[in-house]
Amino acid sequence: MSVTLPKGFVAAGVAAGLKSSGKPDVAVVVNQGPGMSAAAVFTSNRVQAAPVKWSRQVTADGQVQAVVLNSGGANACTGSPGFEDAAATAAHAAELLRLPADNVAVCSTGLIGIRLPMPELLTGVEAAVGELSAEGGASAARAIMTTDSVPKEAGATRDGWSVGGMAKGAGMLAPGLATMLVVLTTDADVEPAALDRALRAATRVTFDRADSDGCMSTNDTVVVLASGASGIRPSDDELAAALTEVSADLARQLIHDAEGAHHDIAIEVVGAATEADAETVGREIARSNLFKCAVFGNDPNWGRVLSAIGVTDAEFDPDLLDVSFNGVMVCRGGQIGEDRSLVDLGPRDVHVLVDLHAGDATATILTNDLTYDYVRENAEYSS
Repeated sequence: MSVTLPKGFVAAGVAAGLKSSGKPDVAVVVNQGPGMSAAAVFTSNRVQAAPVKWSRQVTADGQVQAVVLNSGGANACTGSPGFEDAAATAAHAAELLRLPADNVAVCSTGLIGIRLPMPELLTGVEAAVGELSAEGGASAARAIMTTDSVPKEAGATRDGWSVGGMAKGAGMLAPGLATMLVVLTTDADVEPAALDRALRAATRVTFDRADSDGCMSTNDTVVVLASGASGIRPSDDELAAALTEVSADLARQLIHDAEGAHHDIAIEVVGAATEADAETVGREIARSNLFKCAVFGNDPNWGRVLSAIGVTDAEFDPDLLDVSFNGVMVCRGGQIGEDRSLVDLGPRDVHVLVDLHAGDATATILTNDLTYDYVRENAEYSS
């Protein structure tokens, strides 16, 4: 299960020397067609990295044939020289692949405020192009890692067509249309406009609801490429469902691998007046350091959940709130519910259910009990 699961895609990952550790740091994913539809969503952070600015331009027409990604340097806050570096990276890959430069997207991750070592990067791109294969998805996923402890890949097969994907991210995980770096692929035959609709529908309920630390990156990018190699044209709903399945899998992997986390937490908000209210409540709880500390300490402290809900502008009656931890309703009607000692917070997965009793809308936010008492050798702050 990787970006090369769908027909028509090749990929590779190599070590180019961008990382002092010597680990893989350059990846290339190529759509061999016959189609070249593409769509992307990017960070809404007003401080945006050069590769985000470049890739916004090249994806605007809905056609991309290759994505070049590097770890070991974000190429963010590097001014016009950094943009020129992103353009040069695309141009070099395009020359090697015999493609137009404006059909090559670029993604970078690593430290902010440092120029990329271009000779090493361009040599790495050349090496990666030389190793492209239909079995190269795993090496590409490994090459985009920063503080990730494991590569992240996913896939979904349908009747004659499929979706694949890879992602990186272990810190600076907070939503803004998308988070982290993600490349999705499909061999479905789909027009750019339909692909864009499906991607936005998928990211809205997956990556956009994964919130580890409340810190939005300057480099967040999710791009999807469609080769059309299956010859099958799914409906809009079928395509969105497949993209959502893969995106949800990758989002869960990102939350699971977040730096210092011991629990994966799904905060499900039901009974909201609107979906926006449900999302607001879930996100407020997810960003509460007191709530995270409680879960880390295996304490189902529902008071911290109620206090987080109380600062939102969502519609609710405080005397009707219900809160459950892993199936035990510890707060019922805004008051003491079941004995909190009945709650088992030992498992890695924690489910918090909040019922606002104000309507029928729902939303689920993925988070974790991220803590800061960890030390990692050769750690590189991600972006």
